[in-house]
Amino acid sequence: MGYKKIKPHAMTEQELRQLWKEEYCDPSRPIYTLDNIHVKFFEDMFDHAFYESDSRKARDKSILSFNRLEKMLWIKDTLIDPDAILKQGWDRERKKYDGARRVAFIKDSYVVVIRFTGYLKAKFITAYEIQSQRTIQIIQNSPDWTNSDF
Repeated sequence: MGYKKIKPHAMTEQELRQLWKEEYCDPSRPIYTLDNIHVKFFEDMFDHAFYESDSRKARDKSILSFNRLEKMLWIKDTLIDPDAILKQGWDRERKKYDGARRVAFIKDSYVVVIRFTGYLKAKFITAYEIQSQRTIQIIQNSPDWTNSDF
């Protein structure tokens, strides 16, 4: 897999948003997972995907994350990676695993989360590099995702 990093320090936020729009939000260039699930991306998802919170409790998404931005192109690569580990996602509000959420886990610490919206259709939720060994273990121990889950 490619897993090419970009250099967000050398770009303006406007340029980074434009790259997001061109790579992910252009309806004439649909994005599919390895197992043919059409994943939709929207321009307004940039803030959720590339800003981090100063505090996990506050969840304020107030800090632009160069760590997340440098891996922007990894999102597509992860979605098509045959070696990605697929797990059920956690629904924070309902406090349980949800088969309609899929976590693709690669390189021992990078995840892409999608939520199913229909048969072979999903919406991008977020992507990030996990910083905590405890969180990595939680994801590794979560239920495997299968296509019967949605």
